[in-house]
Amino acid sequence: QVQLVESGGGLVQAGGSLRLSCAASGSTFGIGVMGWYRQAPGKQRELVATITVGGSTNYADSVKGRFTASRDNAKNTVYLQMNSLKPEDTAVYLCNALRFRIQYWGQGTQVTVSS
Repeated sequence: QVQLVESGGGLVQAGGSLRLSCAASGSTFGIGVMGWYRQAPGKQRELVATITVGGSTNYADSVKGRFTASRDNAKNTVYLQMNSLKPEDTAVYLCNALRFRIQYWGQGTQVTVSS
């Protein structure tokens, strides 16, 4: 089992920045791709960014150039640096990890961007 705990969410004004963290614990050996997803009220969960063990990243078009995912494998932690935040970025942000074909999810952290 893998436990994922997100932190770093909060309330920020449009144009501001936040940095999210996701720490993995438990059976962390074999964790591969990790990612960030978000879900706004009344909307489907959507992919924000993924990052491989080697650090290769992939981003949703809506966040390219504003968000940066990074990873510290020694700490089993992934980060999401979010800059130039917009009100439409408001959502619960969830961390995801893939380990031996099983997906694990964190509980999420709320990000609210005021206009």
